[in-house]
Amino acid sequence: MKKIGILHGKETSFPEAFVARVNAKNVKGVQAEPTLVDELMQGNPTPYAVMIDRISQDVPFYRAYLKNAALNGTAVLNNPFWWSADEKFFNNCLSTKIGVPVPRTILLPSKEMPPDTSGQSFRNLKYPLDWESMLDYLGGFPLFMKPHAGGGWKSVYKVHNFDEFFNAYNETNTLVMLLQEAIEFDSYFRCYCLGGKYVRIMDYEPRNPHHLRYVADHKVSKEQRQYMHDLVLRINHALGYDFNTVEFAIRDGIPYAIDFCNPAPDADVNSVGEENFEWVVENAANMAIEKALAHKDGGNNLTWGTFINDSVAGKMPTEPAAKSSGKASKAKK
Repeated sequence: MKKIGILHGKETSFPEAFVARVNAKNVKGVQAEPTLVDELMQGNPTPYAVMIDRISQDVPFYRAYLKNAALNGTAVLNNPFWWSADEKFFNNCLSTKIGVPVPRTILLPSKEMPPDTSGQSFRNLKYPLDWESMLDYLGGFPLFMKPHAGGGWKSVYKVHNFDEFFNAYNETNTLVMLLQEAIEFDSYFRCYCLGGKYVRIMDYEPRNPHHLRYVADHKVSKEQRQYMHDLVLRINHALGYDFNTVEFAIRDGIPYAIDFCNPAPDADVNSVGEENFEWVVENAANMAIEKALAHKDGGNNLTWGTFINDSVAGKMPTEPAAKSSGKASKAKK
């Protein structure tokens, strides 16, 4: 029996529907259940061929549990080794190498020194930083500032001048922050990507109240949607995510990838809506079943993106051979 587990916390609607959907498909030799974490002895395997992780970003104990499970052959979705190393600034840097449009972004040192450090710990850091040159690079105010490894719209600021910026920066304590060009967009999209092949492009309006953000109907061409579809796959193939969302802000016909480090994205029926929820449940079930059927006992069943695989092979990430200018009409293959 190839068991599929889903590890989750307070989240209810998606995990329950996922388990029910997998089991309703009656695939011989495959069964799903909520993950049961018992006593964790080093090096011991779990009973799961596949495990979907929805909570370890908040629970370090679970992250260690998943790494041990992966070491023993469990296909953990998403790869807990890569997710532990991943962060938003690196993802933006990688995007500049693979031909994905992203906002101009700067990484800021934390406003307060981390615990157990002193001024000597930062002797290699230029001081003071040239704020004016950074502003010039970013194209001027307004700007967004957000944690380089955060999510869920926590500690996100939109600043319109240096006074607002420094007031906000003073509130960030030891967080490492991104300072990012504000893309004044014409339309906005949130895109699921599952298994490196299932893509759903959802019209989205982040300026609406949370329960109305998926109530949008943006008028863009089929070619533009196909271009976003291709960019979603390009990003997720490079990063090696099995379960992720990518957000695009479209300005002057160019889709800028704004947020694409979401390996435990919102999948609650009350926020994404019935149609999107049904798509996620169905395709997550199909993905997990495919992973279970392909599972090799005791083998390495993790997904590693092209960035890691190419790095091992001694290759540098490069833009696609036919680099797009950003316009959908020029991106068709």
